[in-house]
Amino acid sequence: MQQNPPSSEPQAISTSAPVLTWSEAGQPHTARWRSESGVPAPRRVAIADDRTGADAAFKLACEGSALLWRGDFQNARQLLAALARRIDRKPRRARPARQPASPAEAFHLQRQAQAQGARILGMLLVPLDASYAIPLRRAPDVRQACTEAWGAAGEASVVSMRELLGLIGAHEWRKKGVEIPALGERIHPYYGVFSPVRGEYVDLVAQAPLPATTLAFDIGTGTGVLAAVLAQRGVQRVVATDQDARALACARDNIGRLGLAQQVEIVQADLFPPGRAPLVVCNPPWVPARPSSPIEYAVYDPDSRMLRGFLAGLANHLEPGGEGWLILSDFAEHLGLRTREELLVLIDASGLKVLGRLDMRPRHPKAADAGDPLHAARSAEVTSLWRLAAR
Repeated sequence: MQQNPPSSEPQAISTSAPVLTWSEAGQPHTARWRSESGVPAPRRVAIADDRTGADAAFKLACEGSALLWRGDFQNARQLLAALARRIDRKPRRARPARQPASPAEAFHLQRQAQAQGARILGMLLVPLDASYAIPLRRAPDVRQACTEAWGAAGEASVVSMRELLGLIGAHEWRKKGVEIPALGERIHPYYGVFSPVRGEYVDLVAQAPLPATTLAFDIGTGTGVLAAVLAQRGVQRVVATDQDARALACARDNIGRLGLAQQVEIVQADLFPPGRAPLVVCNPPWVPARPSSPIEYAVYDPDSRMLRGFLAGLANHLEPGGEGWLILSDFAEHLGLRTREELLVLIDASGLKVLGRLDMRPRHPKAADAGDPLHAARSAEVTSLWRLAAR
């Protein structure tokens, strides 16, 4: 479904929208509760302001009480940073006696710690009025950023400070864009759409020999970056699919900015569009684990759903002699979440054969961070473009 452009007229809010309820100055209050990850509205809410100390705030947040901020906005940002520092110190006081028994256990422990930290940080709340303005001293103007993420305003709401800062950051990314050397242009990611900050998978698609230049399918296009690369390489027609409304709107915007709208068609589909193509490209999420927020679906693929779906349907969407390009990191293999043998079995069971493989080492900073709990897996990671064909 195509995302409609934000309207300037207030829209009626669904009666099913989640609501935050609290008491303030002896009076009951309610406001729409906003959470991108679907976290339920806190049941206990305390009023906090510039007099609230970090230790007291941390204790309340750990006990499950949210803090609705009524003080200076910049002081709230400082409080959020102070809470993060206390979270970072907490594991050192309660470090387990043994080290993780495996990379998979280290991964799951890290995910648990991240989820617990996110829950605590998510307890600092900020109010928004019916126009998305923040009724606090020294608050920035976030109306455009909120409209881009949520559509037209219409009623007062409350959101966590952490999520609001992420939304502001996404707005800046959208304005400035991300430089893509393989394109010689910038891609502008939308809020909730994974940003192409890791260039290995883009470079692989830019370098692999094209089996044909007549038609290509880009499955799960996201920002549209791979579709744009294929079009720039001379593919006459690219059909790019996604099922997320934000991704579809984002891809259309980027393709339009790049002047490629005559070559690239963006369509809503769960994996494949109708028909066959001599080239079908897919960069599925790399880690078979459960995401904790919508944007994490670009990284985490529960039970390898998208990977399995792409491989299972690929042979039926390839023209005779065509190639399917699977761009996949082996990070999950180094974590013990999937084996190379399991991947090869999936390929074989789908009626496919491997024609070849192009590999590339990661260039992101975490690969060189020895302090990262997953450093061993990150430093060994290789991103590959698997050239597949029907048997």
